[in-house]
Amino acid sequence: MDRIERIGQVAEIMRDYVENKQTFLTETTKRVPVRSYTDPDQWKAEMELVFKRVPLMLAFTAELPNPGDYKAMDAVGMPVLINRDKTGKVRAFLNVCSHRGAPVANEGHGNCPRFTCKYHGWTFGQDGKLIGISEASKFGEVHKSEMGLRELPCQEKAGMIFVVLTPNAPIDVDAFYRGFLDDFEALDFGKWTYVGSRVIEGANWKIAYDGYLEGYHFASLHPETIFPRTPSNCMHYEGFGPHQRIGFPHHKIAEALKDVPREEWGTQENNGFDFVRIMFPNVSAFIAPEITQVAQLFPGPTPGENRTVLNYLRREPIRDEEDRANVEAAMNFFRDVTYTEDYLIGLEIQKGLETGAHDELVFGRNERGNQYFHEWLDWYLQDDPDLPEPVM
Repeated sequence: MDRIERIGQVAEIMRDYVENKQTFLTETTKRVPVRSYTDPDQWKAEMELVFKRVPLMLAFTAELPNPGDYKAMDAVGMPVLINRDKTGKVRAFLNVCSHRGAPVANEGHGNCPRFTCKYHGWTFGQDGKLIGISEASKFGEVHKSEMGLRELPCQEKAGMIFVVLTPNAPIDVDAFYRGFLDDFEALDFGKWTYVGSRVIEGANWKIAYDGYLEGYHFASLHPETIFPRTPSNCMHYEGFGPHQRIGFPHHKIAEALKDVPREEWGTQENNGFDFVRIMFPNVSAFIAPEITQVAQLFPGPTPGENRTVLNYLRREPIRDEEDRANVEAAMNFFRDVTYTEDYLIGLEIQKGLETGAHDELVFGRNERGNQYFHEWLDWYLQDDPDLPEPVM
C-alpha cells in the first residue's frame, strides 16, 4: 500500500472517531516508574544507550544549503560541528581542537573555507584535517594526519542531517527509520527554507516529550489555542519501528472532506486533520501550511532538565521585511504557546514527582503513543537486541 492510500485510510478512521466520539485504544493501561523521570542512573543510561548510539536528527538541509555552510551546536552536552564541504558532502565532527581542546567554530551558523581555533589559531579544512599550525617551526614535530578533528558518523536524508554522537559507530538511517522518512521525501523537505529557531527549557526530557504524544490534554490545557480546531482525546497512532505518526482530526473533518474524492483524502493533511511526526528519541515535527515547527528535545544538564530547540521552516523563502516580521511573530507565538501551555505544567509535574508522592505513573488505553515510546525506551535500555521489539 502506498503512503497516500494509507493516509487516506487513516483520515477515514479519524473521521469516524470524531463522529462517534472515539479514539485509538489499546488493550491495557501501562505503568511507568516515577524514577524514570528522576533517577540519575537511568538518565546516564539514556545518554549512553540511546542518545549516543542512535542517529539523532541534528540539522536540516535548509540550514546548510551551500558549500562552506556550517552549524555548530551543543547536543546533550557534546559540542558538534556540522558542515557542507566544497563537493556538497555533509560531515560532522566534535567541535574540539586537537591541540588544547578549544572549539574551532562558535555556536551558530556561518560559512567559511576552513575552521580556525580561536585559542592558538590552528586551522582545519572542511574535511576536518589539520592544515595549519601557528608558528609551526617553534612548536615541534606533529603528524598532521593524526591530529584532525574527530569525525562523527553522519548521513543526509529527506532534507535532514543525522549524526551519531559516538566516533566510528555504525550509522544506517534507512534501517533506523524504516520508511518513516518517506513523508518528508514526498514533501520535498530538502528544498524548504529554514527561517529560525527559539529555545525553551523545561523539566525531564520525557515529561516534556510525553506532552507531544497525546491530545488527551487539549481541552484542559489548550482551551483557546488547539482545542477550538482539534478535539481533545481523539488521536490515531501508527508505528515505524520506534517512530510514530500521530493523527489529530479536526472537529470539522467530515465537512472538510465531504467534497473531496475518497481517493484524494490521503493528500489532505492540514485540511480536516493534522499529523505530528515523532522521531525517536527526541524530535516532534508538526507540518503546517503557514509555518512548520520541529522540536528537538535535548536532555540535561541534569535529570530534571531539558533544553528544547524549536526550529521553524516553510516551503517558500522570506519575501521581504514585512514577511520577515510576520514570520518572527509566528515563531514567537508558537514558542510562547509551547512554553506557557506545556512546559510550565511540566515543571510542576517534575516538582511533584520528586516529592515521592507516587511510585508509578499510569498511561491509559487512550495514551498509546506514550506507552509505545516508553516501551521502546525500555527496549534500548535493556541493551539486548535479541529481545522482541515493541509492536504498535
